[in-house]
Amino acid sequence: MPQFFSNKRLIVLLVSIIVLVALIGYSLRNKANISWPEQFVKDIVGLGQSVVSKPAGAITNFFEDIQNLKNTYQENEKLKAHLAQLGQIESEVNRLKKDNQELRAVLKKQESLSDYSVIQATVIARNPDRWFDLVTIDKGKAAGVKPGMAVQTANGLIGKVKSAAKFTASVELLSAQDPKNRISAVIQSKKNVYGLIEGYDQDKGYLLLKDIPFNAKIKKGDSVITSGLGGVFPKGLLIGKVKKLVPDQFGLTQTAYIKPAADMYDLEHVMVVKRKMRTASMASDNSQQQQSTVDGEGEM
Repeated sequence: MPQFFSNKRLIVLLVSIIVLVALIGYSLRNKANISWPEQFVKDIVGLGQSVVSKPAGAITNFFEDIQNLKNTYQENEKLKAHLAQLGQIESEVNRLKKDNQELRAVLKKQESLSDYSVIQATVIARNPDRWFDLVTIDKGKAAGVKPGMAVQTANGLIGKVKSAAKFTASVELLSAQDPKNRISAVIQSKKNVYGLIEGYDQDKGYLLLKDIPFNAKIKKGDSVITSGLGGVFPKGLLIGKVKKLVPDQFGLTQTAYIKPAADMYDLEHVMVVKRKMRTASMASDNSQQQQSTVDGEGEM
């Protein structure tokens, strides 16, 4: 008995547990009215939960926001990479489509040039400081390219071969600012009008066909082709169309402004044009025949 009461701490602990269990059980009963001790206990517990849960919830939300932001950033980077890849693919598709269209046009034009031999080439270099003067193509002497040969796109004449190496050649454009760069041309009107293309209006993008007789009947839209009389270009290559006529200050001649058929700014696939050997041979035979006829007439 004395030993039992000596363990006071154990007795107090047991009584406290019993009271606590009783209070919890009593507070869990479903009843409309509760006593003030129960209300006090509930308020204390609720306040404790509120004090603990709000900071805990804020911390949890903070880390969740950081994770969401990280996920959003990663998704954004993936989308950017995907868009960049799509843009590159679209650019490549457009380039291939443009090349395909140009090559088809070149082949079609090549078929129409039945009187000439055509060497297909690609522009591989162009000096920004001389953009409208010279271009370099990937065909040279090894492919049969020689200085003086005409060069054109599928749309029209662009210039002539100025110099040729073994595997490349330099092409002087019609738009080159060179006083020696002249082209013998003919305006296809009701009556053919001959003249020389010399000069280029870079601001307007027009070639200048000068020294046209003032009374020549020319109208806007007339086609301009090579005459073949200059000894450099073959006959019949399209140069462009007449855009306007300007008389000189003395009223003796007029100048035609020609819109080039080819785009001088954007050049990629071109053709070097030369006469076929059989055509030159036939021309030589005809020349010999004409000479024989003249000699025969002289003897008579």
